[in-house]
Amino acid sequence: MKILILSADGFEDSELLVPLARLREAGMQVDIGSFRLGMMHGKHGASVHADRAIAGIRPEDYDALLLPGGKAPAALREDAQVLALVRHFFAAGKPVAAICHGPQVLIAAGVLAGRTATAYRAVAHELKAAGALYRDVEVVVDGNLVTSRTPADLPAFLREFIQKLQAVAVTAARPAA
Repeated sequence: MKILILSADGFEDSELLVPLARLREAGMQVDIGSFRLGMMHGKHGASVHADRAIAGIRPEDYDALLLPGGKAPAALREDAQVLALVRHFFAAGKPVAAICHGPQVLIAAGVLAGRTATAYRAVAHELKAAGALYRDVEVVVDGNLVTSRTPADLPAFLREFIQKLQAVAVTAARPAA
């Protein structure tokens, strides 16, 4: 499986680094996309290398998308290419995971109407305004969408996202009837 993490400077350190490590431990290939190649810096001093520039990302090359929180979603949600990438993942029915402020990117892409989701509590009003049913729980799974609220929710968030990825891998591995 090939996973795309989209982020930018100001990401919430643990919400990017913990999923990155956990997904790689699970044997998945993970690319990090941002506005430009090179180092991105988190809110709390962590750095991570973006190995894909958003302008060159082909969403059909990926099986799933993950959007960490922090301050990065505020910038990502303003970029038309990012929003087009998000819409592609939803239209293709691929797994999408967003935590903390990450769902703000989904809101801007217009993909949450009629969906159930969670996010950092300060984002709840935006989710509701976008037509989503907001639930204040550690993880919400709605079809291909997995959302969580804060770094404290990472264990549940990653458990559900990885289960979703494994289910997709099993389905893809089945021979056609």
